[in-house]
Amino acid sequence: MTPMSAQWPRYVRVAPWLLIVGGLVWNALEPADYWGDPLLAAAAVLAGALLPLRDVIAVGAANIVGILVLTTRDGSLGTRAGWLELANTLFAALLGVWLNRLLARHGRRLATVRSVAEAAQQAVLPDPPERVGELSVAACYRAAQTEALIGGDAYALQDTPYGVRMLIADVRGKGLPAVAAVSVLLGAFRENASREADLVGLADALEGSLGRESAHRGEELRMEGFITALLVEFAPGSAELRVLNCGHPGPYLLDGADGGVRRLDASDPALPLGMGALGLSRPVPDVWPFAPGHTLLLVTDGVTEARDGGGTFYDPVTGLAPLGPFRGPHDALDALVRDVERWTGGPRDDDMALLAVTRHRAPAATGP
Repeated sequence: MTPMSAQWPRYVRVAPWLLIVGGLVWNALEPADYWGDPLLAAAAVLAGALLPLRDVIAVGAANIVGILVLTTRDGSLGTRAGWLELANTLFAALLGVWLNRLLARHGRRLATVRSVAEAAQQAVLPDPPERVGELSVAACYRAAQTEALIGGDAYALQDTPYGVRMLIADVRGKGLPAVAAVSVLLGAFRENASREADLVGLADALEGSLGRESAHRGEELRMEGFITALLVEFAPGSAELRVLNCGHPGPYLLDGADGGVRRLDASDPALPLGMGALGLSRPVPDVWPFAPGHTLLLVTDGVTEARDGGGTFYDPVTGLAPLGPFRGPHDALDALVRDVERWTGGPRDDDMALLAVTRHRAPAATGP
């Protein structure tokens, strides 16, 4: 485990030693009152919170030796006042060691919990393959909370008999119910993406899985209400994309030649998943050209609803256009994440999931 002191700037790590020097000098100048004792106690406690155990012990020992020297110099060693002074110093040193061990134990527990969370993230939201046929792929998840790893945003990509199919979704709500809904949605997508002949049928299959699972899990899924989603299909050798928008922010098409960016708005958006009880049929998917060198970028509303200091929403069209052209999906995602962080200038209010695919020219067929 990395020493605690590695997490702090150097000036913070030397602070306990500066407090010792200040406390001892103050005591040396005012030996009758020992006004520097609070500084010595603060040094021991601060070391316990910030430094590795060996340094905590060194700080405590320095405190004790310093007090022994001062009490010997002023003649109080062996007196009641001298013993009390030494006992207070020893108590502060032991308090620093106890605090250090307590924080180290909780740090180990936190590391264990984090490792479990990382395993859960890989199980629920695994990284997609970097290359599928003509497409190179990149994805990332950025939690609004620094220590959070998974939440209500999701993405998936699967090679099927009907072509490469992609999903990006955003569950309404947060916390464990949202994670439960994501796990159900992704499981249903992986099961049905290769079975359903078209995107409308796939969306209906996802709706059915969510409905059946909510009946079993009760409030855990029903309380989320609905899930916005984009379903995308790219057939090998095709020059087109099919996109079914279920109440989700539209995808963005990035031109690899001139760096142009445009949003692909749905001509007739479908209702979000989970609202099938309203009985409305889903529209026909939109068809968009997807030439070699183009990148398709799918995002959740953690991107489109990111705000600057004045409350203005981030617009990927105007934000990304000056940064292109992009060499591939990883380049595009890195640029977008940096630009959103620049735009917000601090913590975001929502998680953001990103999935990008760049089409390459199909390899020429070789003769026998």
